[in-house]
Amino acid sequence: MNKKNNFQFVDYLWDEQKAKSLGDNQVELFLYRSNILGADLRITNYGGGNTSCKTIEKDPLTGAEVEVMWVKGSGGDIGTLKRDGIAGLYTDRLRDLKKVYRGLEHEDEMVGLFDHCIYDLDSKAPSIDTPLHGLLPFKHIDHLHPDALIAIAAAKDGEQITKEIWGDTMGWVPWQRPGFDLGLQLEKCLAENPGIRGIVLGSHGLFTWGDTSYECYINSLEVIEAASQYIADKIKENGSVFGGAIKDSLSPDGRKKQAALIAPLLRGLCSSEQRMVGHFDDQDVVLEFINSNDLAKLAPMGTSCPDHFLRTKICPLVLPISAEADLTDTSQVSEQLQPLFESYRKDYLDYYENHKHPNSPSVRDCNPVIILYPGVGLFSFAKNKQTARVAAEFYVNAINVMRGAEALSSYKPISEREKFRIEYWALEEAKLQRLPKPKSHATKVAFVTGAASGIGKAIAHRLAADGAHVVIADVDEAKAKAVAAEIGSTDVALGVAIDVRSEKAITSALSLAVRTFGGLDIVVNNAGVSLSKPLLETTEADWDFQHDIMAKGSFLVSRETARILMDQEMGGDVIYISSKNSVFAGPNNIAYSATKADQAHQVRLLAVELGEYGIRVNGINPDGVVRGSGIFAAGWGANRAKTYGVKEEDLGNFYAQRTILKKEVLPESIADAVSVLTGPDLTLTTGMHLPVDSGVAAAFLR
Repeated sequence: MNKKNNFQFVDYLWDEQKAKSLGDNQVELFLYRSNILGADLRITNYGGGNTSCKTIEKDPLTGAEVEVMWVKGSGGDIGTLKRDGIAGLYTDRLRDLKKVYRGLEHEDEMVGLFDHCIYDLDSKAPSIDTPLHGLLPFKHIDHLHPDALIAIAAAKDGEQITKEIWGDTMGWVPWQRPGFDLGLQLEKCLAENPGIRGIVLGSHGLFTWGDTSYECYINSLEVIEAASQYIADKIKENGSVFGGAIKDSLSPDGRKKQAALIAPLLRGLCSSEQRMVGHFDDQDVVLEFINSNDLAKLAPMGTSCPDHFLRTKICPLVLPISAEADLTDTSQVSEQLQPLFESYRKDYLDYYENHKHPNSPSVRDCNPVIILYPGVGLFSFAKNKQTARVAAEFYVNAINVMRGAEALSSYKPISEREKFRIEYWALEEAKLQRLPKPKSHATKVAFVTGAASGIGKAIAHRLAADGAHVVIADVDEAKAKAVAAEIGSTDVALGVAIDVRSEKAITSALSLAVRTFGGLDIVVNNAGVSLSKPLLETTEADWDFQHDIMAKGSFLVSRETARILMDQEMGGDVIYISSKNSVFAGPNNIAYSATKADQAHQVRLLAVELGEYGIRVNGINPDGVVRGSGIFAAGWGANRAKTYGVKEEDLGNFYAQRTILKKEVLPESIADAVSVLTGPDLTLTTGMHLPVDSGVAAAFLR
């Protein structure tokens, strides 16, 4: 029998052959189960939930057989969990902590004692949920955050609904902040209800178990499936969700257009305390919620599950702007948005002041994480693209929870006081303080033209290594996407098609970039081409072709990206990859050199014009970049070699030997310069041209 057919609302992903290949290695089977559970966002959200197993191991000190619990460590994700992400603890020692537990007021001190229970010295730091697994006797345990179960857990009549679905086979534990005491409550619930298959945690999630990894997996899926089916039947019975639609969505193209126009404004306002990166989501489930009658009622109530509101803040900002509004007058739109953000920040600060304790951590960023634009979609902003995307995913989880809870009875999130106790928990603060120091370009978004090869590719790689999110814009879309894939996931790099000669193509590429990352911070005009010819052999077409790409193209890219940078009101950097030929009269190269001189003057002109907006404009003058160069590979190298009377393979060395430093200039050399100019150390530099030519005296700036 095909087990997959038993499930409509979750994915059955267990591969028997894969499981057999792991033999009787229970830890590997637990990791395998964790990964396939985490692959389905309906089962648990990114970074949410935890899983465990218990095995018999030999104590290295006594040689005696002891029970060891293996559990997901702090900060991990079950979907990607590996051996180095788990903690191994003596089960008996963990249970012995009951002897020293002093009550709820002293609960946090128990976390430090987990280290005294460590069996595996390579363990990841144990999470706050460790005792929830350790105080239950089962060999394999799943703690998950399925939308369907949280919908029940966050419904006003959650306990009664649990009984309606599962009778006496499931336990119920009311909301309580995760910690040692919640583990005691689970233990108590099991003692009072022997033989149950799982426990629903009020406003939180689900605990299920089994004697084997497979039995645990099936148990989890069956419980989630039953809850999902029950909710689906209720929704069908009700005939509508969220009170029905109150407005229609724009067309997909209309949503994209509006999102691209408003995203930089939202990003700038969300970045009033620290620079943020954005994400846009307009999937059907989002549109159903933001276009509904119940949006006004449900959105202010915020999310319920701790994992949800830790990622999304206590509630979203809803924009009272018509989906059809003209957003092209950005100054007028900004005037509409600013009081909305001021009000949100005030409300958040009031929330902090109303609930803080003498020892509470300082108030954090008061700006919203989730912004809902009815008719258009959901925006999220965080310290990087991945975190922003995951925040959006969590809010989608929350939407599903609200849909289910409202269908069953009514949605009832935990109180603001309890949310504050989670959000400003000393243990959460300690976790934040342990985060690594961000890289020099973290939170920045770079747009690099001609980035599928040569200098542009090196620049994109370097900025990504510095922590930036990069858009690889190139006339060859396939190569642009290939370079993006080299750099990393879609959370880090985006490959887009662009013809810098076309205003339409530029705005299309920028629209996609802005919808993907929320805005821009660094623009690198690198796209270039060269036809090395003497004056009399240079045709009008040769002249126009080079000027259209480099002079006109740089102008168009700078103009359209400047609009975005100005809308954000966060400054920014525009970099021109010019050439030593902008000041040096090289032979047989009039069209290329003239257009590079045009670019060089654009740097000076734009530095003056954009300076009042905090936008710095600088140029880089390379020379002799042969290795890896797209221009040289396209025939330029052969022409220049002919001009200088050397073999093409010797051209790099020829250029090096005519310099002061006698060193060959590489694409990475230019990338280093871009990194420095756009980093934290030259913030008062604009209108400058930086030679990266190994020293060409004839090209010295005067």
